[in-house]
Amino acid sequence: MAESLVIIPTYNEKENIKAIIEAVFSLPKAFEVLIVDDGSPDGTADIVRDLQNIYPKTLHLLEREGKLGLGTAYIAGFHWGLERSYDYFCEMDADFSHNPKDLVHLQNACSVKGADMSIGSRYCKGGKVENWPWDRILLSYGASWYVRLITWMPIKDPTAGFVCYTRAALEGIDLSKIRFIGYAFQIEMKYAIYSSGFKLEEVPITFIDRVVGTSKMSTSIFGEALFGVMQMKWFSFFNSYKQANTIHSSKLSKKI
Repeated sequence: MAESLVIIPTYNEKENIKAIIEAVFSLPKAFEVLIVDDGSPDGTADIVRDLQNIYPKTLHLLEREGKLGLGTAYIAGFHWGLERSYDYFCEMDADFSHNPKDLVHLQNACSVKGADMSIGSRYCKGGKVENWPWDRILLSYGASWYVRLITWMPIKDPTAGFVCYTRAALEGIDLSKIRFIGYAFQIEMKYAIYSSGFKLEEVPITFIDRVVGTSKMSTSIFGEALFGVMQMKWFSFFNSYKQANTIHSSKLSKKI
């Protein structure tokens, strides 16, 4: 068993799923892959099952009924992995907006440099975005500024969805307190890790907009992020994300 698990949530990703799985398995560092599929009607899970004949020990499939949301997919994947012996847990999209080659850099930030959570950052020094219209870049950058203002997290890309966690970080927070399922999920996870005293590091990446398939972004997802950040900050005054009986004193660091 590899020490690192890559969790990829899917819904109607038949155009990308085979290629993204093969790209992860072609990396010089060993990763296993868990696909969390929310009942894709396009047959995404069928493609994964066929590929399991080629990768029987390293490709895993967790099927759920209905479109239950990004956040719950990752939480399900975390629980699945924590029940096994993985040390590192990576999140990434199936559509190649996240370059699989950057998984190595994210994992090294944790395994070699000692971060508890590494963040594939579009907005730290060296990071960038390609193929996005100016209005989407402005919205994304504005959202990042807004999150930093409300939460005081010194993270330049708090909405990023390309990250790596250590087992200690995931075990050190109470995953049952993560409430958001859409865009705000990524913000809340970072805030939970940060506010629990773990060490975060940003790693520069180039984010490329998807070429095939359909974006899952919607106005309701942005709405959850806009109002959810305020709710999350207020909630944190009365409830800690830290798992009971967990003590951790790492300081936050950034690569900028």
